[in-house]
Amino acid sequence: MRRVVRGFWGPRPESAEALAGRWKRMLDGLTELLPGATPTGGAAATWQQVHGSGPATGLAADEGALLGALREAQAAEDWSDLTGTALRLVHTGGPGWQTEISGLAGGAPEFLLQSLVVTLRAPDGAEVPEAGLLAVLARVWEPDFGDVSDDDVLDALEDDAGFSIGDPVVGRVGYLSPRRAALVPDSLKAAREELPGGGVLLRVAAPGASEEVVTAYERLREAGALDPLPRPMDRAVL
Repeated sequence: MRRVVRGFWGPRPESAEALAGRWKRMLDGLTELLPGATPTGGAAATWQQVHGSGPATGLAADEGALLGALREAQAAEDWSDLTGTALRLVHTGGPGWQTEISGLAGGAPEFLLQSLVVTLRAPDGAEVPEAGLLAVLARVWEPDFGDVSDDDVLDALEDDAGFSIGDPVVGRVGYLSPRRAALVPDSLKAAREELPGGGVLLRVAAPGASEEVVTAYERLREAGALDPLPRPMDRAVL
């Protein structure tokens, strides 16, 4: 089964050193939660870095190697500090497991959201700690909003609720930054977990319950908790 764990936020300029630290914490969190889907070997663990052209290359999961990869990306002719710095890592684990992480962060764009997306393929029936994965992403990257979704959930949101790519969204699990969390209606049927910094994790529905996700999305949108960031953007979170 393919699922995505995502976080999005607005402009937040950061140095390559700060980004490398976030990436290291993210990889450590994924390794702890998904030992069968991430590289083993501790500090010697190696991901495959996907490039815009040419074959993938090995990249150690340590802060120094990550910093080098980010600096290399920033040295490219088409790089802009306004857009942010992109990094894409993949790993094929045990049978049926594959993990891909794509990030665009550290920039100050006025219209393009910054993001971190984990795409996870797991064997049918495998237990995946979806809420834990989104919680790690939220703690590390401090997004404006985030979700755990799959193709069925996203199709249902588009077809039944008018969701468009780029809109704030929640999936089976959702994350909302503090000002969004304050707008969550008390009557929403979702288990809530407050995270450090004031954001909230919402456990909305089990896999396969797309209708429940659509209902929660509509309730949150009506309450203003899923209002988009104003354009041009001038802040990382609502």
